[in-house]
Amino acid sequence: MGKEMTFPTVSGSNLLRKKLTLPQDFQGRLNLVFIPFERWHQMEVDSWSALAEELEEKYKGLVYYELPTLQNGGTFYKIFLNEGMRAGIPNPKTRERTITLYLDKADFRAALDMSDEEHIYVLLVDRQGNEFFRARGPYSREGEAALRQILGQL
Repeated sequence: MGKEMTFPTVSGSNLLRKKLTLPQDFQGRLNLVFIPFERWHQMEVDSWSALAEELEEKYKGLVYYELPTLQNGGTFYKIFLNEGMRAGIPNPKTRERTITLYLDKADFRAALDMSDEEHIYVLLVDRQGNEFFRARGPYSREGEAALRQILGQL
């Protein structure tokens, strides 16, 4: 996998308007994190969601999150986008697990060694930010197999 990546400390608010600092505010002992950079990436996130829900049921201490990652804009811009996402996501559980990050995307990607924003990244991290698994792009059987194998070992 190359060098061990550590999830950087970042702040965001979930769609219930709760402020969180990650990785320490992740709820799980292990956290399956989906990082979309573009609106259309939601399709790639959704391709993993059935698996994410199944794994969350199966493994106690595993929680999954969506972290839409956007370039830091002004306050008005954040409110506009967050309220727009809230309106589109009525489910409170989904609102809780969707944490929007407004930050310098280039710095964030560099910290996690993400080469580009063409696809989503899927990470398995603990609350210390240690990374155990990484995939990129839509769901794949290879990705699922690798993720299940790692979860079985942890």
